[in-house]
Amino acid sequence: MRTVRRRLLIAATILFALGLGIALGSGPLNRPADVLPGMDAPSTSADAGTTAFETTYINKTGGGVLDNRLKGHAVAIITAAGVEPAQVDVVAQGLKMAGATVVGRFGFTEKLTDPANRQFADSVARQSALKVKSVADGQNSYDRVGAALVRALIGKVGDAPDDTAETIWSAFDEGGLVSGDAPDKYGDAVVVISGPGRKASVSTVVAGLTRAIDEGTKGTVLAGPSASSLTSGAVAELREDGDDATVSTVDVTNSAAGGVLVARALTRDIAGKPGAWGTPRSADGALP
Repeated sequence: MRTVRRRLLIAATILFALGLGIALGSGPLNRPADVLPGMDAPSTSADAGTTAFETTYINKTGGGVLDNRLKGHAVAIITAAGVEPAQVDVVAQGLKMAGATVVGRFGFTEKLTDPANRQFADSVARQSALKVKSVADGQNSYDRVGAALVRALIGKVGDAPDDTAETIWSAFDEGGLVSGDAPDKYGDAVVVISGPGRKASVSTVVAGLTRAIDEGTKGTVLAGPSASSLTSGAVAELREDGDDATVSTVDVTNSAAGGVLVARALTRDIAGKPGAWGTPRSADGALP
């Protein structure tokens, strides 16, 4: 009976959100997002042999460098559109080498990061999390969406999501706003991985969601390939916060060492020392 009630609630939530989106004139809710630019071109300065060596070296030495710094922490990985699966694997490997548990790989869909669907996403968040104070207190749409996602993914490490968390995730899933299997364990930290796409409007949404998610976690990192820290990239967008930044950033997920840097950055972030690391564009240098 409880499952039936949840399904009815989710259906009502989606219908309400659809109706509100149309009423507010936000445009067709299923309008496809603009295609993001392609991934970085492969480097001409490194051949396959060099890449293989770097990967092997990191795999052999990364554990010692990371020294179980994230032991006891559980991390949810969230990807935005355009992310290379291999880069997600690199990040996941780095987190595991640091002793963290990866509780799942989830995704922001193009529908969620398309600003045309802001009202719809906001409605799904508010209706599926009616009694969640952090959602009600959100200052804007993406604050509320991020708070709702936190309620679905973040909690006491090792615990299974409760009814409220399951309802929120199911509503977002049914609305086409997230991807991935439903979480079966809570995390306490989040790594968001962006692609290289530099469409300003999408990057603004990804950065806004990441900021909001950070409010409800022990630590949050926004990571991406080198192109993500160029003008209008998601990492560049977040780095514009400057000294007020509370989310750590890494812009080298397209390197063999990317996973190690993300794990070290998350360690620093959890300790209350956020920063920006990676390429020479990173204010705090190459390595946390």
